[in-house]
Amino acid sequence: MTDRKPRVLATRHFPPDVESRLAGSFDAVLNLEDRLYDGPALIKAAEGCDGIMCAAGDPLNADTVGKLPASVRMIATFSVGYEHVDVAAAARRKILVSNTPDVLTDATADIAMLCLLGAARRAHEGTTMLRTHSWVGWTPTQLMGVHVTGKRLGILGMGRIGQALADRARAFRMTIHYSNRTRLKPDLEKGAIFHANPDDILPHCDFLSINAPMTPETHKWVNAARLAKLPKGAIVVNTARGGVVDDEALIAALKSGHLASAGIDVFDGEPKIHAGYYGLQNAFLLPHMGSATVETRNAMGFKALDNLEAFLLKGLEPPDLVKV
Repeated sequence: MTDRKPRVLATRHFPPDVESRLAGSFDAVLNLEDRLYDGPALIKAAEGCDGIMCAAGDPLNADTVGKLPASVRMIATFSVGYEHVDVAAAARRKILVSNTPDVLTDATADIAMLCLLGAARRAHEGTTMLRTHSWVGWTPTQLMGVHVTGKRLGILGMGRIGQALADRARAFRMTIHYSNRTRLKPDLEKGAIFHANPDDILPHCDFLSINAPMTPETHKWVNAARLAKLPKGAIVVNTARGGVVDDEALIAALKSGHLASAGIDVFDGEPKIHAGYYGLQNAFLLPHMGSATVETRNAMGFKALDNLEAFLLKGLEPPDLVKV
């Protein structure tokens, strides 16, 4: 036995309360400057570490994971999604991987509703008008947007976040259509209309919200052919993963007027987003801030620490172990 605290590398600068607990439980290697590690730098920083607390965007691909020091036994990601971690490569090294489910639901659903409302009511154009001193006063036809109340909302992916968004949308008397891998039980469905084939949802969408995980099946699912099936003047919202959307197709549909607007919080290749978005007045864009509340980011960090402490301090299986 040894009294040595396990050493854990924090790849990013995490919220103060999270880093305080991390430093109390472990020999913490912090990244107070929040410098971005590439693969080789991350490998070097992990020397002598038992665990890694990482975040979305960290380059824990097969090459990096394969070259991690032999001391590393666990990777805990500060996120629900774990596509930035090659879980199979970690398994080959007998490195456990955990994530942070169940703590982002409300914050992300709130942002989805913000994106929906911001896109529908032309919020970007309105704030730009004020901040550029170009508002000349109220006019009868100024910034006429799309009414939300009573409209049809289609949700692709009716997991926890999709259901939370549906609850919010019901306050606007919206009719909910959804597609999911499995149909929800009636008490969870709450009158929403199920479509087994996700393509069948499209003609029923005044608004389409993407709440599905990133998988081979959902990669660029929102493409030109599917956008064409949406009613003219529809609005697309994406708070899930940028890769679910074909950027070229979405931008073209926004430019042509087939879509009235879009509300987007996540982008393929972020932070280097498609340049075509910048010039679109009918796009309400946010910088991946769905989970950005103090309460939620702390909860994410504490859940990541719950997993690290269970395994590295108590020898137990992490409660949020990602299975291969």
